[in-house]
Amino acid sequence: MTTIRPARITKVLPDSIAAEIGFEVGDAIVSINGTHPRDLIDYRFLCADEVLELEVLDATGKTHQIEIEKDYDEDLGLEFETALFDNLIQCNNRCPFCFIDQQPPGKRSSLYFKDDDYRLSFLYGSYLTLTNLPEREWQRIDRMRLSPLYVSVHATEPEVRIRLLKNPRAGQILQQIKWFQQRRLQIHAQVVVCPGINDGEHLEQTLRDLASFHTSEVPAVASVAVVPVGLTKFRPQQDELIPVSRETAREVIKQVRSLQQQFRQKFNSTFAWLADEWFLIAGEELPSESEYEDYPQIDNGVGSIRLFLKNFAQAADNLLPPKVKGWRKFTWIVGNAVEKAFQPILKRLNSVEGLEVNMRAMNSDYWGQDITVTGLLTGHDLLLNLQGEDLGNGILLPSVMLKHGELVFLDDMGVEELASKLDTNIFTVAGVEELIKTCIK
Repeated sequence: MTTIRPARITKVLPDSIAAEIGFEVGDAIVSINGTHPRDLIDYRFLCADEVLELEVLDATGKTHQIEIEKDYDEDLGLEFETALFDNLIQCNNRCPFCFIDQQPPGKRSSLYFKDDDYRLSFLYGSYLTLTNLPEREWQRIDRMRLSPLYVSVHATEPEVRIRLLKNPRAGQILQQIKWFQQRRLQIHAQVVVCPGINDGEHLEQTLRDLASFHTSEVPAVASVAVVPVGLTKFRPQQDELIPVSRETAREVIKQVRSLQQQFRQKFNSTFAWLADEWFLIAGEELPSESEYEDYPQIDNGVGSIRLFLKNFAQAADNLLPPKVKGWRKFTWIVGNAVEKAFQPILKRLNSVEGLEVNMRAMNSDYWGQDITVTGLLTGHDLLLNLQGEDLGNGILLPSVMLKHGELVFLDDMGVEELASKLDTNIFTVAGVEELIKTCIK
């Protein structure tokens, strides 16, 4: 049964319509023009009208009726505690490589939620499998033109995808993509490569099948990301998964690059991209920036290192002074996967007179990984590697290591707790500008 809760407001933007009317944090929207919004999609759709009649519940529990006249599509200026005002569509697949199942027990409950919700895919680019959608949700995707969605394909051969997702409905993927094609709707696809299961000839079949939908003015499959499986020491026993070795990574790179050449000739686009991790595992140079086109799979780690290097170079030209006042020393934390790639950044920062930045590139003892991307480092890992060291003025901590919107690591340790245990300052930095400004301010 679906329960729609009032949409609780967490922020009222200054100088907005909502601020002018007098909305406050803690108020909640019950209905818009008589309709109870299920989610942020409904809210945006309903609020596009010029005349709105809102039923609002204030923080004391009192109901108010508010009428608003505004320009069509003008935003009210409200933000909410969640994008979904009803029940999250949960995942009933049992993929052995699912990161949710590769975590230790006893952590915060939100870490164990498996979502397979098309609304989060449309709003935020999270991936879903399409195996858990009731017919009414398919109809809503069609009716509201919710495109593009981001789909975990992994394999197009029915028996291989069923083996991976442990769900008999997983074999319907090609029919489902045809459904998108018939309605001129799009998906971006990802393929998590599990050696011995969906690599080799299966990977080639998958990419060729997906490429067959990259046709017409609105291609049903807009792009594909090929990603290596990530395994932790907490994963279930007998899961038939094999870690990606350097040799395997090199084989996959060679195989996909051969296909990319064909796709570029046929589509004038690379179409299927390799995640940066493949090159880091293989110990090979990253592709040049020009190969990533408009970065359609950036959230899958395709081109994120090249883009970070490019953005840093541009920001450094504008923001980095030749010298700073006094002496400033920082310890910059990164995953050991990017240690080599980020050397130009380190060199540029340390060229500033009076500034010393020491990069600490580490793997994750917590997850049991030899090669670790920055976003998977935990408080445990930092404590293990940094205790008793001279950390200078403090730690430069990439915000990708923290739970979205909170100062908490993936192992539930808080930033304040870590700062206290290391007896240092911790500066969270999101992106290159914050990195630079924190170093020189």
